[in-house]
Amino acid sequence: MTSTFRTLTVPLDAETFPGGLPSFLVRDDVLCWTRREAGLVGFGEIARFTATGPERFLEADIWWRHLVLEADIEDAVDCPGTGPVAFGSFAFSKVSAHESRLLVPEIVVGLRDGQAWLTQLTLDDGELTEAGARAALDRWLGSAGAKTNVDAGDSASASADTDSAEVDDPVPGAAQAGGAVVVRPLPLAAGATLHTGSLSEGDWMAAVAAGVQEIRTGALEKLVLARDVVATVPTGVNAAKVLRELSARYRECWTYGVDGLVGATPEMLIQVEGRTAQARVLAGTLDRRDADGMDGSPLEFAERVLAGSEKQRHEHDIAIQSLTTQLAPFSEAMNAHSEPFILELPNVWHLASDVKAELAEVEGHVPTCLALINALHPTAAVCGTPTLVAGALIRKLEHLDRGPYAGPVGWLDAAGNGEWGIALRGAVIESPQTVRLYAGCGVVDGSVPETELAETWAKFRPMLESLGINR
Repeated sequence: MTSTFRTLTVPLDAETFPGGLPSFLVRDDVLCWTRREAGLVGFGEIARFTATGPERFLEADIWWRHLVLEADIEDAVDCPGTGPVAFGSFAFSKVSAHESRLLVPEIVVGLRDGQAWLTQLTLDDGELTEAGARAALDRWLGSAGAKTNVDAGDSASASADTDSAEVDDPVPGAAQAGGAVVVRPLPLAAGATLHTGSLSEGDWMAAVAAGVQEIRTGALEKLVLARDVVATVPTGVNAAKVLRELSARYRECWTYGVDGLVGATPEMLIQVEGRTAQARVLAGTLDRRDADGMDGSPLEFAERVLAGSEKQRHEHDIAIQSLTTQLAPFSEAMNAHSEPFILELPNVWHLASDVKAELAEVEGHVPTCLALINALHPTAAVCGTPTLVAGALIRKLEHLDRGPYAGPVGWLDAAGNGEWGIALRGAVIESPQTVRLYAGCGVVDGSVPETELAETWAKFRPMLESLGINR
C-alpha cells in the first residue's frame, strides 16, 4: 500500500440513539461486536487480510501492526476501540481451508460507558473532516433504507423504515419497558426447513460414544465434538434482523457479525485493555427447559445440577486449567474465581469463571491480542485436552470442517486493545436462503450420547429463534 492509512475519530451524543448500537444494525453486510447496548459497529471495507494455516494469527498480527505503524491518527475520544480498528474472524483449525480474515471498515460507530464516537478510516488522500465522516455514515445508513439523524451538531441514529413496526421498535422481538427489554414472540419464517449436516443424529451420537471410549483408554481427558445443521429460509436470510434479535434476547452475550458469520457468544477468549487481560471460561451446560416441573427455583435447580455434578465440575476445571496454563507465561499476576458461578442465559445455564491477568512485557513489549490468541487457541472448552490428541480425534470423528465456528471472533485497535470471543451459538450464511448452524459439547468419561445430542439442540436455539424457526 502506497497511501497512508488515516483515521479521524469524533465524539457523538449517545443520548440521540437511546437504543444503543443495535439501532445501527440495519444492513446485512454490517460488521458488529455488541453486548447490551455497547460495542462497535462497522460499515464498508477499505482493506482486508486473509490467511490459512498454523501461522494465521501471527501473520494477521504482522499485517495489522505494519498497517498502523505509520498511520495518521486524529482521535478526539481516545479510548479502547477508537482510532484504527479491524474486525476479524479466524478458522478454528490450523488445517482448515477456511480463510481467516481481518477487515478494516470505512466507518465505525462505538459506544462504551456512555461515551459514543464515530471513526472514519481511509487509504485515500482526501481530507478527513467531521462533517465528511457524518455524511459517510449517513450514506451507509441511507442506502440500507434507514432514517438517520446526522448533522454537525448531532449524532447518528437509525431505524429501518421499510417496516413500520421496526420504526417504532428498532429491535424486532423486543420492546423497552422502564429500561428493560421485554421479549415478544417472534413470527415464524414461512416455509423454513432444517436439514441434516455432515452427520445424522445417530452417526453423531456414535461419534460421541467413540470419543468416550478413547477417553477411557487414557489417550485424552476431554474432547469437544461439534455438529452442524442447515437451515433453508425461502423468504431470505436477513442478517441484520438476526443480529438485532440476538442482541435483544442474549444481552449478556457478545453479538458478532463478520463477513457472513453471525452469532451471540457467551464466552470471551481474551479481552485486552492496556496491560489488563480478561477471559470468561464456560464448561458445563444445562438446558433451561429441564427445570420445568422441578421443585424449588430454576436457579436453585441449576446450582444443584451443575455445581453439584462431579462430571460438570471436572469438565469446567479442565477448561480453566487449559486457559490459565497458556496465559501464565504472558502474565505478571493472575486471578480466577475459586468457585465457578452460574451464568443464566435465555436458553441454558452454564458453569462460568472469569479470569483476570496483568500482562508482562515479553521481549520489551506487552503481547498483542493476536499474539495471546495464538498461544491460547484452541482452549479445552472448544477442543479438549491434550490439545493435539483432541484435535486429531475431532478431525477423525466429526467429518466436518468447522470453518470459523469455535474460532476467535472480535476486534482490535492500534493501541493493542481488543475483544475476542469464541464464535459459539452462531452460524455461517452460505447463500441468500441458506444458513449452516453449529453447536458442540464437551465429552468426558461420564458423557451420555443422547444427553449430549439434546445439549446441542439447546445450543442451536438462539440461532433458530433468530431465524424464526420453531423446533
